[in-house]
Amino acid sequence: MLIVMRPDATAQDIERVNDEIRRRGWQPHAISGGTRTAIGITGNPGAVEPEPFRVLPGVADAVPVSQPFKLVSREVKPDDTTIQLGNLVLGGKTIHIMAGPCSVESHEQIIGTAKAVKKSGATMLRGGAFKPRTSPYEFQGLKGDGLALLAEARKETGLRVITEAKDTATLAAVAEVTDIIQIGARNMQNFSLLEAAGELRKPIMLKRGLSASIKELLMAAEYIVARGNTQVILCERGIRTFETMTRNTFDLNAIPMLKALSHLPVWADPSHAVGVRKAVPAMMRAAIAAGADGLIVEVHPDPPRAKSDGAQSLDFSEFDKVMAEVRAVAGALGRDVARLE
Repeated sequence: MLIVMRPDATAQDIERVNDEIRRRGWQPHAISGGTRTAIGITGNPGAVEPEPFRVLPGVADAVPVSQPFKLVSREVKPDDTTIQLGNLVLGGKTIHIMAGPCSVESHEQIIGTAKAVKKSGATMLRGGAFKPRTSPYEFQGLKGDGLALLAEARKETGLRVITEAKDTATLAAVAEVTDIIQIGARNMQNFSLLEAAGELRKPIMLKRGLSASIKELLMAAEYIVARGNTQVILCERGIRTFETMTRNTFDLNAIPMLKALSHLPVWADPSHAVGVRKAVPAMMRAAIAAGADGLIVEVHPDPPRAKSDGAQSLDFSEFDKVMAEVRAVAGALGRDVARLE
């Protein structure tokens, strides 16, 4: 149920509606729009009878919500959500590119990569400090030292930073340093981590699980938003299918579907989606054409020597070349790609 308030509703009117929702044992969630406030209801075991709310002062209407992912649904919030990150606005007309290595490996590697991707037009630096890997014998990241290097790279270049929290134990340390917290595909349904991320007031990038449906991704996002953190970015990163020629199958359909179903910004990770370096530029262009609000791309100074995911990482010249192509695709759609000065 969505309670839509009149434009002239007072703070007292809104609180009266909140009190009535709480009296019934449910939770109210204020959703601000351009000219009015709406209040979403969660915690109800079944359909909510609208009439008791329609008669309250200041209420314009009480509208049933058909989707189980209530708070992230476009039914509840028709307008696109944008996320303010300093002087950057994520979502909306302007496209942002996050780029950097799969793992932070050294001072020279991460600082050099940060300078290179900024020069080519990225506004954010990606890099794993804590790395959940399929094998326990593979490189697990530099952990706290990696976070310190990311902070140094941000200070030197002005790029915002995104890195992954692999569990609730690392969440606080990551949140202290990073500008955006990534929740990776393997953790999409780690409900304890989702709930903890919902208690923060920091942007979260939520990646689609290896075999997750679009609905399951949106329900995972609902866990975060229901705890009060509305700053969520959805990320399509490919799903596991029968195909073996690529690392994953890039579900390009997911981008317009997510944009239609949800008001949250939608990103794409073409590196993990295809897992083959020579195919990544085409998937970058395709994701922008499909309507993605941004990309997160793996870039490494020497991909063959990368400690993780070198096979899908672009080198500096490849990234620079495809960024020009991405800007051309965005321009054809009436959008622009952000740059830092």
